[in-house]
Amino acid sequence: MSSTVSLALPLSILTPSARSFLPLFSLNSSSSGCLSVSFKIASNSNSVGKISNSPSSRLSGECENATSPPSTLSSSSKLVLVVGGSGGVGQLVVASLLSRSIRVRLILRDPEKASALFGKHDEDKLKVWKVDTRNFMELDPSMFQDVTHVICCTGTTAFPSRRWNGGNTPKRVDWEGVRNLVSALPRSLKRINLVSSIGVTKFNDLPWSIVNLFGVLKYKKMGEDFVCNSGLPFTIIRAGRLTDGPYTSYDLNTLLQATAGERHAVLIGQGDKIVGEASRLVVAEACIQALDIDFTEGQIYEINSIPGEGPGSDHEKWEELFTAAHTE
Repeated sequence: MSSTVSLALPLSILTPSARSFLPLFSLNSSSSGCLSVSFKIASNSNSVGKISNSPSSRLSGECENATSPPSTLSSSSKLVLVVGGSGGVGQLVVASLLSRSIRVRLILRDPEKASALFGKHDEDKLKVWKVDTRNFMELDPSMFQDVTHVICCTGTTAFPSRRWNGGNTPKRVDWEGVRNLVSALPRSLKRINLVSSIGVTKFNDLPWSIVNLFGVLKYKKMGEDFVCNSGLPFTIIRAGRLTDGPYTSYDLNTLLQATAGERHAVLIGQGDKIVGEASRLVVAEACIQALDIDFTEGQIYEINSIPGEGPGSDHEKWEELFTAAHTE
């Protein structure tokens, strides 16, 4: 099985050596000086979709964590710290947690965004801290008090854009920010779930090296490795190219009613072998569901959205999807 991926990027950013590989791709150049690149990547169908004989068995991933699996906590017992909560995936994570009556602690560079995004809440339900994870000294230990779980959804664009203003580059966000956050987390944490990207293990290989021209995949992989080696219980969700959003409506109910069109079904794999697109809705839900699936601890998954009926928020269906993903 193969999947087609398309990229649009300005010709001016390509080095002479990168341009020499262009005949390998199906491409179209435009008068605006941009290049549309399409390429096919074969997917190993053996790496996804198989059901394990034991749903509770521990799956084999790229990083192993010796920490014992945590016990599932009730909603009232959870206190989830969301990092990057004003982004497309982060908004949905926060909105979904609040709708489940799960207490949320949110760190943002601009705390005023929180009230605009999620409305007013008692601090016991939603407490916001002004923090820039790129600056380790801003990560005060008091903000982690009683936190049981962390979902990190930070990120920036792969190629230079307005989002890079103020030093918001892949190195600062995906590497330094993640490293600082993980270094500051308490050892008592039940789980950290990190949103990453497909292709991070292949950033030196074509065609991924084109996506990685400014280091985004390399720095995401460095962030992953730091999480893996931290000694903290973790799950890493590598998303395909994000679709559906970012959302312009800041109404909580509107966010939760966002739709992925016809692409509700979910494909989960391991080993960085699948490629495609992932709905932000699906990625957010996967992060939340994995918190309560013990065998996802210490594992790395890739996730895509595909046409068909999806699991929604059905916990048993998500457990089946994660169980079916394994590396041979």
